[in-house]
Amino acid sequence: MSRKDDLTGKGPRSGNNVSFANNKTKRRFNVNLHKKRFYIPSEDRWITLKVSTKTLKTINKKGIEAVLKEARKQGVKV
Repeated sequence: MSRKDDLTGKGPRSGNNVSFANNKTKRRFNVNLHKKRFYIPSEDRWITLKVSTKTLKTINKKGIEAVLKEARKQGVKV
């Protein structure tokens, strides 16, 4: 399973570990993902999504139905 946000598609980024001696080695900055269940009243069902904490804040602000509507408009299959 890939470490990607189901709604936004946000995934890990790459960068460098930099030592005190300025040696650089590759590393990954993973997304802060959580598996959450959401209830959709209009469809009368529960869905489980892997979402980042930023997406969770957006869902809390706008509501799950509005966020799903936007995601479906952008082509995400949920």
